[in-house]
Amino acid sequence: MRFTDIFIKRPVLSCVISLLILVMGLASMFSMNIRQYPKMQNTTITVRTLYPGASPAVVQSFVTRPIQQSVGSADGIDYLTSSSSLGMSTIVVHIKLNYDPNSALANVNSKVQAILNKLPRAAESPTLIKETGASFPALIIGFTSNNLSPEQITAYIKNVISSNLYSVDGVSKIDVWGAKEYAMRLWLNPEKMAKLGVTPLEVRSAVLRNNYQATAGRIKGKTDFLNIIMDTDLQSVKAFKNLVIKRYKDRLVRMKDIAKVELGAEDYDHLNTLDGKKAVFAAVSTAPGSNPLTVIKNVLRNFPHLKKNFPHGLMAKISYDGTKYIQIAIDEVAKTIIEASIIVVIVIFLFLGSLRTVIIPSVTIPLSLIGVCLLMLSLNFSLNLLTLLAMVLAIGMVVDDAIVVLENIYRHVEEGMEPIPAAIKGAREITGPVIVMTCTLAAVYAPMGFMGGLTGALFKEFAFTLAAAVGISGVIALTFSPMLTSRIVSQKVINAPFVKRVDKLFAKLRNGYSNVLSMTLENRPVIVIATLIIMVSCYVFLLFIPKELAPTEDQGFLPAIGIAPSTANLDYLLESNPALNKILSNFPAIKDYFIINGRPKDSNIMTGLILKDWSKRKKTQMEFTPLLQQKLSSIPGMKIFAYAMPPLPGVAFGAPVRFVLLSTNTYKNLYGFADKLVKAAQKSGHFYYVDSDLKFNSGEVEIKIDRAKAAALGIDMQHIADSLGTLLSGAHINYFRTLGYSYKVIPQVPDSFRRSEESLRRVNITTATGKLVPLSTFVRFERSTSPPELIQFQQLNAATISAIPVMGFTQGQSLEYLRSLSAKVLPKYIAYNYAGASRQYMQEGNALMYAFMLAMIIIYLVLAGQFESFIDPIIILVSVPMSIFGALLPLFFGATTMNIYTEIGLITLIGLISKHGILMVEFANKLQENEGLGIQEAIEKSAAIRLRPILMTTAAMIFGVIPLTLATGAGAESRFAVGIVISSGMFVGTIFTLFVIPTVYSLFGHNRSNKEIATS
Repeated sequence: MRFTDIFIKRPVLSCVISLLILVMGLASMFSMNIRQYPKMQNTTITVRTLYPGASPAVVQSFVTRPIQQSVGSADGIDYLTSSSSLGMSTIVVHIKLNYDPNSALANVNSKVQAILNKLPRAAESPTLIKETGASFPALIIGFTSNNLSPEQITAYIKNVISSNLYSVDGVSKIDVWGAKEYAMRLWLNPEKMAKLGVTPLEVRSAVLRNNYQATAGRIKGKTDFLNIIMDTDLQSVKAFKNLVIKRYKDRLVRMKDIAKVELGAEDYDHLNTLDGKKAVFAAVSTAPGSNPLTVIKNVLRNFPHLKKNFPHGLMAKISYDGTKYIQIAIDEVAKTIIEASIIVVIVIFLFLGSLRTVIIPSVTIPLSLIGVCLLMLSLNFSLNLLTLLAMVLAIGMVVDDAIVVLENIYRHVEEGMEPIPAAIKGAREITGPVIVMTCTLAAVYAPMGFMGGLTGALFKEFAFTLAAAVGISGVIALTFSPMLTSRIVSQKVINAPFVKRVDKLFAKLRNGYSNVLSMTLENRPVIVIATLIIMVSCYVFLLFIPKELAPTEDQGFLPAIGIAPSTANLDYLLESNPALNKILSNFPAIKDYFIINGRPKDSNIMTGLILKDWSKRKKTQMEFTPLLQQKLSSIPGMKIFAYAMPPLPGVAFGAPVRFVLLSTNTYKNLYGFADKLVKAAQKSGHFYYVDSDLKFNSGEVEIKIDRAKAAALGIDMQHIADSLGTLLSGAHINYFRTLGYSYKVIPQVPDSFRRSEESLRRVNITTATGKLVPLSTFVRFERSTSPPELIQFQQLNAATISAIPVMGFTQGQSLEYLRSLSAKVLPKYIAYNYAGASRQYMQEGNALMYAFMLAMIIIYLVLAGQFESFIDPIIILVSVPMSIFGALLPLFFGATTMNIYTEIGLITLIGLISKHGILMVEFANKLQENEGLGIQEAIEKSAAIRLRPILMTTAAMIFGVIPLTLATGAGAESRFAVGIVISSGMFVGTIFTLFVIPTVYSLFGHNRSNKEIATS
């Protein structure tokens, strides 16, 4: 008794196994997490160090460089970038994908702690910020008010809103954009200070000595303890106003005598707007392991309760909800699963002509797709866009085995056998091919499941889900399908009028195919030459098809960045706001927007454009962006560019092309070559935005100190630096407390005293004798220009060229163009590298192509073991280039690009098209062995008999992915990329395969009939 006989003779056992798969799968499905993409750990650690008043060059030399050198040796680092600007060092440590973020943070922190003693005394302790997960928040809430100041709104968000939202499980971080933290501002008047003989350091000293947080302890009574509370700190504007600084000519000089004291903001360099009002934004990010849909749903559910307790006049608006795109995209894929299932059932019906027989392969779809959820849950997989996409592709695959089993049993019943004996014989005959086909398809995805990098992290769940679904379908095809066929297929079903018409049609088709195949085999050299030409064409296509990491997705949200000259202040930025508002408010595709002035840098404007629903606009984001860019470029004095959101998790936020020039030479030298490269790229017409982050446009006033004169007056360099720092830097002295919270105390001269170096000349410095002398006594001023920030990449001086290509010019083409341009423009001592999305594109490179080759090798070995032959697998795999040729045709003519999704489609085609060869070659071998047919006669008969199941499985797959090729709305671009490759590859590949495999078999196949005769 064969394995399949048991289930045909025991129908209840067969049903029980299938029901167990269904019930356990359903239970698992409802227990699984739902998210956009598989879980991955994408971590960056930012080391930020304040060095108030220090120039970029000083910050780089004394802060950035020692920290970089130490941190660079930490484990788990992919690459380092750094920025040294006025008073600030920022080092961004990019951690390798899926490296444990806590270990990375501990490693980096230990390296930072090791060099703290090497940092300047005036530098503050470095702050480490770990960011894990998505590069953009999942939710942005805008807060506005007609009666509350931005400082009040900021305090309420940080002290009330944030603490409530952090209580929602899965919320990892809440950033306050446009935050204006309270600060005690001491606006020093240099003229009054000079008149009353007060120096900057005396102001600083008075605050330090009189705003002091004391910890006196407690006293012990007979029966209790009493805590000692000392009134040593200042807690109000009035207290700071009355602070005594010194005695001057028999009078007390108080703070109010030389400064305007107010409860203000830490800085005044940025301003946000929402609906034309000043605004502050709360940006909510979710934890990497959480379900963002559930997290943001719980946040929004909790929000109405918070609004009830808002202060009078505070209003909140959801400015951006990233989960809307995720939910719509998942809904679209789920809808595609239903559509594909219906289409496949209709296709099977048209091939079989009987509704009863359609049931047999159709039940495989829900059993396989639901059953695979059990394995997914056990492996901690989630229901995400990629695993759901795997299920869409599986629909056309899982019916294949059942169709092959059904067709073989059907043929025996048609020849006059009774249903049960026909089922037993047919199942026995087809067990081998079914096992081989199932193993082949599963083997295709094995390399993908074990890949590293971004591709491996993304597609591991996809690969194992698809392989498992196919494996379950193979089990169902051998246990449930034969039993069901034996109970449904009968002479009555076969003799039904519509069935007979369908059978007659296929009989004519089979006869016509046999005639054409016979003529083909008489002209085998022509077929061989055509096959070789197709193989060469595949290589040519691959050279010319545009490449990118992933297709740009229309996610319903479009960020834009405006870049002003680096010396631009808030007033400059605000001048461009009216023109920007006019463009955005009148643009038809934009539903809403917000503007953040002074972010991410002081001279930048960040804008978030919320687009209308996909169904309510005529053009996609990619189609209308050039027009929007044209309008944005018309704003004078500002370079504004819009760019798409990252198409994949783990892909850096920002421009898709980031080409980094590296040198050990000076920044001045590097700037010249970067500028040449940018100008050449601008003239090329390939980019609608291209620029370098290295600029020599930051005005500086260099103070040249006559050290001899200063020494004669008893004034040292530290004294001068501390005095000017107190007046100009905006650095805080210490903290004060009010209403249970602590805020900074910041002395600084008002803007009116910082407009020119002339005001600096009148700053008084105390000599060794206590006399006040103006700064101009021993210094002179020189104007110069320098970079506003000094960028380094992997500890080398760097200039990053960021670019956004025009529509039709891909990321891969852009990088190739910049590489070829660099070879012409750059000297040999300037190297180049990649950052952001470009780095990920280069790192992934041909990873999937290697997986493709490895899949071919694994399938070859699997087939060799199954067929006990090294020749038969080669014959079967000849069909692969035919299919790849068909898949590359639409890409060559511009339907889409070569990207991570089309490469997945190409790998999938290996297993799909190999099934045809397996069916033909396996049956031809049996015909030789059992009936003594010659090679050519056996393959002709095998091809004719297997024509119907081949066409049926091909049609099921092609029509099953039609919903992908016709996809619209959220996530349509990636679904289309997979669908077009599989549909065109299967269509063209099947047509060629029906003639190429018989030709190659007739030339190289084993003569098995002679072996049998010899054995006899």
